[in-house]
Amino acid sequence: MLNPTFKRGLATCVKASSASILAVLLAGCVVGPDYQKPNLVVPASWGGGAKAGAAAKKPNLTEWWRQLNDPLLNTLVAQAVDGNLDVASAKARIREARATYRQQTGAFYPSVNGSASGTRNRTASSGETAVYNQAQAGFDASWEIDLFGGNRRSAEAARYAAQAADEDLADTLVTLIGDVTSYYVQARQYQALVALSERTAKSQRQSAVLTRDQVQAGAATGVDSATAEGQAASTEADIPSYRISYMQSVNRLAVLLGKAPSELQPLMAKAGKIPSPKMAAGIGIPADVVSGRPDVRSAERALAQYTAKVGKAEADRYPSISLTGDIATTASSVSDLGKKSTISWAFGPSLSIPIFQGGQLKAAVDVAKAQRDQYFVAYQSAVLSAMEDVENAVVALTQSQQRRARLSASVAAYRRAAELSRQLNVDGAIDRLDVLEAERSLYSAEEELISSQANIATYYIALHKALGGGWTGTVDVEKPAVVDPASGPRVAMR
Repeated sequence: MLNPTFKRGLATCVKASSASILAVLLAGCVVGPDYQKPNLVVPASWGGGAKAGAAAKKPNLTEWWRQLNDPLLNTLVAQAVDGNLDVASAKARIREARATYRQQTGAFYPSVNGSASGTRNRTASSGETAVYNQAQAGFDASWEIDLFGGNRRSAEAARYAAQAADEDLADTLVTLIGDVTSYYVQARQYQALVALSERTAKSQRQSAVLTRDQVQAGAATGVDSATAEGQAASTEADIPSYRISYMQSVNRLAVLLGKAPSELQPLMAKAGKIPSPKMAAGIGIPADVVSGRPDVRSAERALAQYTAKVGKAEADRYPSISLTGDIATTASSVSDLGKKSTISWAFGPSLSIPIFQGGQLKAAVDVAKAQRDQYFVAYQSAVLSAMEDVENAVVALTQSQQRRARLSASVAAYRRAAELSRQLNVDGAIDRLDVLEAERSLYSAEEELISSQANIATYYIALHKALGGGWTGTVDVEKPAVVDPASGPRVAMR
């Protein structure tokens, strides 16, 4: 019993005029859904975290990390693009996807095989023995007419997969450049914190010595001396922790560059400033993010790929027609082939009709549709996540700028307080504990200010990642990671 869908599809082709039957056979029909990009509704503007002016202007994402004004960082980014292992894997996936597409398009063409044989034969009958040679040569060919578009849908899916692989590489580069710049900022942050702790600990040690002298002179108490010693030791204890974090950032940065950790350590040993970025001139509108983020574009291409797979599964439920043929020649010697030889040939179509498969073919269509739904949901999720990333980065960057301004004022006030407390202590107006408290507050405020400066750079990086900013230069994807020295025919060696 033929299924109704098959009957309708077959009737469509059969009703074609006799003059176009051959064209229909060669061009074929297609079944299954034709892909159309979903028209997702996104907001016209950003939320309260983005100013109206910033939302109206499209961002400039070209080599955005150069706005951090750090030549060494620019060099490291370029090295990471060339040497990162995740990028190398993404390149290999592109080559795989493109080769798969070439495989699928090969199904549009006939396949032709040649054969040849030569034998020495002996036969015996009624006491007579005959010995003779026999040589054979021939060709056979087959061509599947893509009557209902199954091969077309497979090639279509492979083409979309190759496009998705291209976008995956772009997304890998977005993530890579963001990670390189983030770990670079972290390394500079911890260098600054180490320097601050060492400088503060040295000052606190001098203060502890002065306090001990005051205790001996009767101008301070044992509590003052113990507090000064404890404060200096506490600050000194911060130094190893910051050095650990610094080395972890540098080592991770080296791995992102495809290098051993020890290779980057000398280059980063000289302290540098925490990158201070120029503020983003604009973030565009949500629709810009949907079109600009490579992970969103990859999700959309994957949806297109699995829509085509629905058509392939649907085409498998319809008949298939193949044209097959062969030609062979047989002679008593190779030199007689084609001249004094027997020649035979055969040509004709073959028809295969799926009549009963226990529901497997219909189930395969349902599987393909369910997979397509999953990728549709994944595409929606990618769009929402992209907008969330932008909103979070904008509000974080804006609030971090305000926090740094307040912390700068706090550091300036605590520095004045520390200087005044030292003078008042010398004048005998306040005791030593007040001086120690003022110095401790200054150290804490300076720590917070350094972290705030690093946070601004980090959120600036996060914003450009959220907007889809990545590598805009050329990337050679054709060069394989492994080059075989010899892969042609050769004598096998044990």
